[in-house]
Amino acid sequence: MPMFQPSKRDGVAGFEGSGNGQVLDLDTAVKDGVLGGVADGAGVFGGAGGGEKLDLKKMIEELVLAEIPSVFICPISLEPMQDPVTLCTGQTYERSNILKWFSLGHYTCPTTMQELWDDSVTPNKTLYHLIYTWFYQKYLLMKKRSEDVQGRASELLETLKKVKGQARVQALKELQQVVAAHATARKMVVDEGGVAVISSLLGPFTSHAVGSEVIGILVNLTLDSESKINLMQPAKISLMVDMLNEGSIETKINCTRLIEKLMEDKDFRSEIVSSHSLLVGLMRLVKHKRHSNGLLPGLSLLRSICLHKQVRSLIVCIGAVPQLVELLPSLDPDCLELALFILDALSSLPEGRLALKDCANTIPNMVRLLMRVSESCTQYALSILWSVCKLAPEECSSVAVDAGLAAKLLLVIQSGCNPVLKQSGSFAFDPTIVETGMLLSCNCQFNVLGSSISIEAEKSEFSLSCIAIGEQLLYLGMPVETCGGSSKFEGSLSRATNASASALCRAM
Repeated sequence: MPMFQPSKRDGVAGFEGSGNGQVLDLDTAVKDGVLGGVADGAGVFGGAGGGEKLDLKKMIEELVLAEIPSVFICPISLEPMQDPVTLCTGQTYERSNILKWFSLGHYTCPTTMQELWDDSVTPNKTLYHLIYTWFYQKYLLMKKRSEDVQGRASELLETLKKVKGQARVQALKELQQVVAAHATARKMVVDEGGVAVISSLLGPFTSHAVGSEVIGILVNLTLDSESKINLMQPAKISLMVDMLNEGSIETKINCTRLIEKLMEDKDFRSEIVSSHSLLVGLMRLVKHKRHSNGLLPGLSLLRSICLHKQVRSLIVCIGAVPQLVELLPSLDPDCLELALFILDALSSLPEGRLALKDCANTIPNMVRLLMRVSESCTQYALSILWSVCKLAPEECSSVAVDAGLAAKLLLVIQSGCNPVLKQSGSFAFDPTIVETGMLLSCNCQFNVLGSSISIEAEKSEFSLSCIAIGEQLLYLGMPVETCGGSSKFEGSLSRATNASASALCRAM
């Protein structure tokens, strides 16, 4: 049950604050608009003229209301009261809430904080009837509108079976508006076999005007396995791909969402998305600068496609890797995690790793993301860095160090993140990995011993890269030991505390 916001009305006639137990004039309450202005002889006490009495709790749960009179709201839970009771101070609360307050040892009025001279509670029947009547009227109105909406949706389905041309487009437009706004209409369309009727309008000769409306409807409906299989027909998929490339931004997004829905079916085949045109259209949607609302659904579908290993090489072939790498700095956290997942999946291919290595911003962008967004993003970034640096150790080592990788790896190891992530970070300091040149082009060993780093090398083997890493570690407060000795190296480390903080921060 969501928390309701009380309305800004001053209250009910005869009331002050949340109720003082006074008898209300119901006619005045209706006239003054406390009951939402609903009248027309419906009966103040909600169905007093006959018919089944509805459960107040059920009505409150089913109604979605932006504003509720403040006197109906319990000051403790901020939700509508179903069993209002009044204290000796004149304040009214939901019975269960005030009894719980008492059970915690409080013998004061929660609103006024006055000590209670009488801990009895009195049912506020007048307020209860007001609450019941208000919700009853709203509920009847909601039900009537729902029935009207379902009736109109049913009429539109029948119309679609008979009309063609512009009349069909208009009927589809109205039906799309109805199903987008009303859950009852969506259910009715599905229950009455409307999915098959609407899907039948998609085919090789369907105009984009009809196709865009059909897809806009289908994407809002619950599709069973049979409906999804029907929509996977080559002619229907081909039309979706065409509209993904040529339709309006709304149509492109709807096509993307519908294809992702189809991919959830157990009978989905990867050949359906093994389309150069589909993937190109998807990347255009992701990169669309004027309409960023297509970014998240586009990346979401691309992620789903990447789960099918057979399609990954085609994604690399269309140049997705450098395009995604360049997008990384501008993405929000949700989109960023999707993009990194995709790049990590593509790095499992030799051509994917090569594309990542050839992109100048791959290593700097990945280093920048370490420990910046989420553990998942850090995990993906580490995996991508490892794939790239292992492919070309000598070429990538200096770039990684210059980008501040060593400092970031130490942050990963020392952080409170999960053990798997720490282990991934510590791999970079493993002697066997360092020998491949991931961090250094010199023969140095970095040993992680608790919170201390031991650097071992012969005097002649210390390099400027090694000194730079040592300075970064010291700047981060990490104890660094040198084995093998080098006056040049030790002298450089002794000056690390005087190094430019801004330069080191930029490296991070």
